[in-house]
Amino acid sequence: MSSDGKTWFFADTPKGAKASANLYSLVETAKANGIDPWTYLEKLFTELPFATTEADLGALLPWNVELDASAARAAKP
Repeated sequence: MSSDGKTWFFADTPKGAKASANLYSLVETAKANGIDPWTYLEKLFTELPFATTEADLGALLPWNVELDASAARAAKP
């Protein structure tokens, strides 16, 4: 990973840029909801393959997901 914070410059295809934007959006939304992004992404990528309904997907949104208290505290500055 680039230390200058410009790793997104290497998304040299439209699909790569879109994938990067989606990931950054998930990370920032997790932080905005007071949860640790790494923990949230682990939970999301573990449970997402088993989501079969709209309700299942909705339960995985950062403002609906249940993480343990230590994960919530880790996101607070």
